[in-house]
Amino acid sequence: MALNELHWAWQVVIAAMLVVGGVFALVGAVGMLRFPDFYMRMHAPTKATTLGVGGVLVASMAVNWARGNYGVHELLITLFLFITAPVSANLMAKAALHLRSPSKSSPWRSRCRAAARRALRQGQRLHAASK
Repeated sequence: MALNELHWAWQVVIAAMLVVGGVFALVGAVGMLRFPDFYMRMHAPTKATTLGVGGVLVASMAVNWARGNYGVHELLITLFLFITAPVSANLMAKAALHLRSPSKSSPWRSRCRAAARRALRQGQRLHAASK
């Protein structure tokens, strides 16, 4: 059975899943290009691209279900992907921390560090004044 012979509701669901999956994959690819360092780039493939591939696989499952094939191949691939992607990202991040991979500080992070230093200095002054 060809895709254009499916009921219109199935076609809408399949098209929506493919579009959502494609948008997530695009966001993941843009994130890989735009983020400045390794730690920030970890989020793009583990979050957005995983959801993008998951959306495409769910669309493939919907096509098979609409045709009457109730195989579980796509479901098993999706589950395997959703389980292994976060684990592999965690292991890569731990390896980068172990190798002391440099991280580019954001302006927010540097402001927090400056505020912590000021609070520490004020606490030391208060402690010295109370003696």
